[in-house]
Amino acid sequence: MIPLLATLVLIGFAVAVPATVAARGIGRRMNALDGGGVPGQIKAAPRRVPNTGGAGIFLGVALPLAVAILAMWAGLGERLGEINGALSRHLPGLATRLPEAAALLGGLFALHIVGLIDDRRPLGPFVKLAAMLIVAGATIVFTDTRLLELLDAYPAGKVLSVALTVVWFVMVTNAFNFLDNMDGLAAGVGAICAASLLANAVVAQQWFVSAILALVVGSLLGFLIFNFPWKRGPDGAPGGSVFMGDGGSLVVGFLLAFLSVRITWVGTTIGEGGVGSAASGVGAPAWAVLTPLVVLAVPLYDFASVTLIRLSQGRSPFVGDLQHFSHRLARHGLSKRSAVVVIYGCTAVTGIGAIALPRLDGWQAALVGVQTLLVLMVIGLYEWARVPGSGELR
Repeated sequence: MIPLLATLVLIGFAVAVPATVAARGIGRRMNALDGGGVPGQIKAAPRRVPNTGGAGIFLGVALPLAVAILAMWAGLGERLGEINGALSRHLPGLATRLPEAAALLGGLFALHIVGLIDDRRPLGPFVKLAAMLIVAGATIVFTDTRLLELLDAYPAGKVLSVALTVVWFVMVTNAFNFLDNMDGLAAGVGAICAASLLANAVVAQQWFVSAILALVVGSLLGFLIFNFPWKRGPDGAPGGSVFMGDGGSLVVGFLLAFLSVRITWVGTTIGEGGVGSAASGVGAPAWAVLTPLVVLAVPLYDFASVTLIRLSQGRSPFVGDLQHFSHRLARHGLSKRSAVVVIYGCTAVTGIGAIALPRLDGWQAALVGVQTLLVLMVIGLYEWARVPGSGELR
């Protein structure tokens, strides 16, 4: 299955690259460029760069997924098994996941459309929030993708589990929407998080989740070619030649929210034709459910810190500004490119710890937790104990 997953990464990449090029060209022709945002939003000076690149990310995941669903429903699964022998024994299990894959695809499409509309005519934070809640709730209920299913044994436990999962979906989706504030940042961090989750899913033999994560990694890398600040863009400013916009950031956040919940299922068996349902195989430990928090620690740190800053200033947490983690690093003297790379590194450190977490003994898992907290503590000390621009400690 590993060669097949590598192929899926390449497929996601191969679809995302031309799709992003096409989306960039269409954006330029339609004058669908970076704008000023909603009233009260504080942004860097708008650049004449299309913000339609999210279509490349969406198609990189959605198109192969849709083709696979149609092929399986058309009864072509056996032929696919003949082409790839390693796949054949997993096909029965994967076939049982088709309704869930279709529901995920529908949710992605809905949020992608909401994001595209918002990129053209800002909808306002509460309209987007309502869309996230509706799509998250529908997807969670239809696919029965929930956190803390052990609560089912208690009165109203299932309702609480659904509510907690909706909160998680909305929080992660918003975190990546917030994180899309500097060239290359959201796509690169998303690719690192997806790769960490992919490693967990592979070890747990969760092939349905692994396949989608492989497409996510490939799609984000394909888009990142055009979004990372390699050089000056067409407007002369340093940065990428296309932005993902809300049409991309909502999709990335929703995908990672859904897939991170799927890898936390703690069970006692791996069945369903080889499709695993436990976070680390047989008898996953309870702390396996914390894996998503470790993987996504840095994006969630940005989300939490900028939200607290805005609230402390009496501002709406949903109205954008230039107070994100990346902006704060830049004010400390880092170039924008360096700030992005530093955040990549911090995300990779926590992500590597998360790969091992579900397979560790209790005291070892505690060390991973301490390591994650130390990374965030060092970040916080660097940010808040220095005078911006002076290089001196307070």
